[in-house]
Amino acid sequence: MRERKPELLIPASSLEVLKCAVNYGADAVYIGGDMYGLRAKAKNFSKEDMAEGIRYAHERGKKVYVTANITAHNYDLNGIREYFKELKEIGPDALIISDPGVFDIAKEVCPEIDVHISTQANNVNYGDYLFWKRQGATRVVTARELSMKEIKEIREHIPDDLEIETFVHGAMCISYSGRCLLSNYFTGRDANLGACTHPCRWKYYITEENRPGEYLPVFENDRGTYIFNSKDLCMIDHIPDIVDAGIDSLKIEGRMKTALYVANVAKTYRQAIDDFFEDILLYTDNIPKYKEQIAKCTYRQFTTGFFYGKPSEEAQIYDSNTYVTEYVYLGLVNEVTPDGLAVIEQRNKFSVGDTIELMKPKGDDEEVKVLAMYDEEGNEIESCPHPQQKILLKLDKEVSVMDLLRVKGSR
Repeated sequence: MRERKPELLIPASSLEVLKCAVNYGADAVYIGGDMYGLRAKAKNFSKEDMAEGIRYAHERGKKVYVTANITAHNYDLNGIREYFKELKEIGPDALIISDPGVFDIAKEVCPEIDVHISTQANNVNYGDYLFWKRQGATRVVTARELSMKEIKEIREHIPDDLEIETFVHGAMCISYSGRCLLSNYFTGRDANLGACTHPCRWKYYITEENRPGEYLPVFENDRGTYIFNSKDLCMIDHIPDIVDAGIDSLKIEGRMKTALYVANVAKTYRQAIDDFFEDILLYTDNIPKYKEQIAKCTYRQFTTGFFYGKPSEEAQIYDSNTYVTEYVYLGLVNEVTPDGLAVIEQRNKFSVGDTIELMKPKGDDEEVKVLAMYDEEGNEIESCPHPQQKILLKLDKEVSVMDLLRVKGSR
């Protein structure tokens, strides 16, 4: 078993979420700019926010990787070249790329920045890894369709300094390593250019040619079926196998997720990894706690994906496309005033008198009561109904910057 502690790689959709990831346990964060990543609908980072996020992470000993993993067309190439010139000035730790043409531009324009090969490049064998190593890549992300056994075989056939990155948690795409054509076919929005409409989450029926307009459910029920709708990946209880396979970076999916999701997943995987490397019995004993904690953010039930063989029908959800949501995100503490008031930007409504949960970057979560609430002008208010409203809170317990407020249930 390789004893190298793997990196925990967390997604971020904004500067706020990046700071959250860094403080809640990430070793590295991956983000997207305004262009050329595969999450066009995410908030993504302006040049200024990207520079600030990289500075913030580097000051705390963390890394930042920038996605540029679209399947590029001719009309993209000049823009990508200019974009990489900007990134050269900002100085991320690596670029995540899938397209060979884009790879060549990166090596020409900013050779000092490491290049990681995206899962979109369908990296399924050690020959792929050796090829990308010869081109100058420092890391290759496995295709999601690989088993633990196959990943271990890749590690045995590649140099020790070529890193393996693998998705271990989050949403699964029904198409091969995310290379989907359905969105473009149905809506004209190309998944491989970052504009996926997620048709794998839609409800489907079948029709018979002599019965136009008569829609038959694929399964024998009255609801139709979500035949492409995969459960979410979760490997929190398989850290020993991940380490044994020689995986260098544990990647969490979710560049469109909230700070609550990022903080919760980062904190839980951070604890699991650290516990395992401290004492395997400590890790084993805490598995029920990890699984309970990981369920405190949105998810679509859980599966181990392809890690232990090809998924069966049990890996799909046929009757719903909705997330399970046990907790609602209320806001992140951005500042604490001299008199102890928590300053947040509200994300969901709550009121004076409510008992909510205070999630901390380290240590146990705490229940707190909202004693008073004030708007930006200092006026006392009873509730905060307006999204992104800046409010000041008096709680019955001490609060710190980067504490996260959440409440059980739906709002």
